[in-house]
Amino acid sequence: MSFRDHFSSHSSSYSEFRPGYPKELFSYLKTLVPNGTSVWDCGTGNGQAAVSLAEVFDAVVATDPSANQIAEADAHTKVRYLVASAENSTLENLQVDLVTVAQAFHWFDFDSFFAEVRRVCKPGGALAIWGYGLQTTSPEVDAVVKRLYGEITGSYWPPERRYVEEEYKTVPFPFPEISPPEFFMREGWTVEQLLGYLRTWSSVQKFIRKNGNDPVSEVETELRSAWGDEKIRSVRWPLFFRIGKIL
Repeated sequence: MSFRDHFSSHSSSYSEFRPGYPKELFSYLKTLVPNGTSVWDCGTGNGQAAVSLAEVFDAVVATDPSANQIAEADAHTKVRYLVASAENSTLENLQVDLVTVAQAFHWFDFDSFFAEVRRVCKPGGALAIWGYGLQTTSPEVDAVVKRLYGEITGSYWPPERRYVEEEYKTVPFPFPEISPPEFFMREGWTVEQLLGYLRTWSSVQKFIRKNGNDPVSEVETELRSAWGDEKIRSVRWPLFFRIGKIL
């Protein structure tokens, strides 16, 4: 499978404007392998999940096929970053207790990745995949964001985006599944931060490359008006999961 890099061109802004995962999520992941000490965080991007995993595990190997993303990743003494694909991690056999994938699974060759998980994860370990779709702020703001997402940049999303819209439910999952509790990401953001986040969308970046203009600018005035006078608003992303035990 050839690697299609949708993020290297804007890896620094991606790192700056992406929302953070809740600490409770990582405490929960530790309960999946209570005696486990090591994690492979696959498709780590800027290392956002990897550094949080390092707070509850002794060792994290974080891989991503994008060298630029790895170069922008947050350093941590317990995290070792590698430029490697999901399908060929370069990890040793039975090396880790837990495999995690945060908002990256839709880019993988699923069957090859699952085979790699079986190879590198110890029996009794776990695979935890999660993602998120559109955020919610207020009905007025959300309506503008949905227009940007669908009407303006809808045709610029890569085909893999449909798996996120389907919450990965349509992907055959070969492991006994575990149902997690509900988790959400929440940020207190200014309108400038939301605009910065929207500009990290792969569809927006593709639109800019093809047309030479920024589609977020088309909705910026409307979005600022919908935002209103409040400087900080709560922005919320529900997380969805596929979690399984490795037998």
